[in-house]
Amino acid sequence: MKLERKAMYVFCADHGVAVEGVSAYPEEVTRQMVRNFAAGGAAINVLCRQYGIDAFIVDVGVKGEPEPGVIGRRIAPGTRNFLHEPAMTREQAGRAIEIGTELAAGDYDIVGTGEMGIGNTTAAAAVVAAMTGRDPAEVVGRGTGIDDARWRHKVEVVRRALELHGPDPADPLGVLAGVGGFEIGAMAGLILGAAAGRIAVVVDGFIATAGALLAAGIEPGVREGMFFAHRSAEAGHAVALEALEARPLLDLGMRLGEGTGAALAIGLIESAVRLYNEMATFDSAGVTSA
Repeated sequence: MKLERKAMYVFCADHGVAVEGVSAYPEEVTRQMVRNFAAGGAAINVLCRQYGIDAFIVDVGVKGEPEPGVIGRRIAPGTRNFLHEPAMTREQAGRAIEIGTELAAGDYDIVGTGEMGIGNTTAAAAVVAAMTGRDPAEVVGRGTGIDDARWRHKVEVVRRALELHGPDPADPLGVLAGVGGFEIGAMAGLILGAAAGRIAVVVDGFIATAGALLAAGIEPGVREGMFFAHRSAEAGHAVALEALEARPLLDLGMRLGEGTGAALAIGLIESAVRLYNEMATFDSAGVTSA
C-alpha cells in the first residue's frame, strides 16, 4: 500500500444564477481566481506544493479568454440562469461528467476534488436539496459571507428553481442539468472515473460533496472509494454528508473551497499510510508485551 502519486483537480466554471445576486462577489472573480491558480498563488497551490500533490486547473465553463497553463475543457462560458431555464442541456451535463471521468484515468494513487465558481454554493445547495428532499432553508448557506437579507433571497432562488424544474433524485443527470454546475458534474465524473480505476478519491467540501451525491446516485458502488476531507461551515454540507453516511476526517469550520480541505486530508491519509508501512510493531522493536 503506497501513496506515491497524488493529484488535485480544481474544476472552474461560471454560473448563470450569479446574476441574481446570490454571492457577495461579482462573476469576474471566477476568472481572476483561475489566473491566480495558474500563477501558483492561491491557497490550493501552496498546500499542493507542501504535500507534493500535482495540481491541475481545469476550465470547464469560465467566461472570457482561456488562461495559459489551464487545462481547457470548456463546455460553455458558464451555465444558464436556472431560476428561469435549465442550467444546461442533458448533453452538456453528460459532457461535464465525461470530462471528469477522462481526467481520472491518470496514473495516480489518490486524487482530490477542488472547484472554483462564483455562484456555485447556490448550485450545490439546489443539487443537495434535490437529491435529499430537504428544504432549501436547511441546505442554503452563507457562501462567500452574505448577510441575512441576501441569504433569505438565496433560499428563495433555490426554492423557486426547484419548483420550476422539479428535479428527480432518481435521475441524477437530470438534477445536474436542471440546477447544477459544470464543475459539479466534472467532480462527479472524477469520482466515477477514480472508482473505475480503483483510485482513492478525496472529496473536499460542500460543493464537492454535491458532486459526490450525484456520483453515488449514478453508481452507488463508488461510495466505497471516497474519503471525505472535512465538514465545512456551509449548512448544507452536514445534510449531504448525512445522506452519504460519511464521516469527514477534519472538522475545522473551513469555507475556503478550491480543494484546500482535500489537500489537508491527503496529507493526513499519507501520514496514516506511512505509519502503517514504516512503523515498527512491538515484536519487531523488541518491546515487551503485557
